[in-house]
Amino acid sequence: MTDNSRAFAASVAGAVIGGVVGYLFFTEHGRWLRRQIEPALDDLAHELASLRSTVLKATGVANEGWNLLNETLGDSERQPLRYPHTHQSSPF
Repeated sequence: MTDNSRAFAASVAGAVIGGVVGYLFFTEHGRWLRRQIEPALDDLAHELASLRSTVLKATGVANEGWNLLNETLGDSERQPLRYPHTHQSSPF
């Protein structure tokens, strides 16, 4: 993609975004539409938080299941965790 086509694409995208924002904030129908969208977005955010909580609980249950399975099979010597923090993917 050349610099001219990138500049043109960015200009078009900016114009479209500006038009949508102007419509939502400066027209009566846009304000009405914005008021309709806001509760739906709040509901979506609540559902996503609920999904995250459910996934975390399922992860905890799965880990507990693996621990019980390892204990049952006699693998009681636990290997130290390679990376002690769950969000750590490498030691660096």
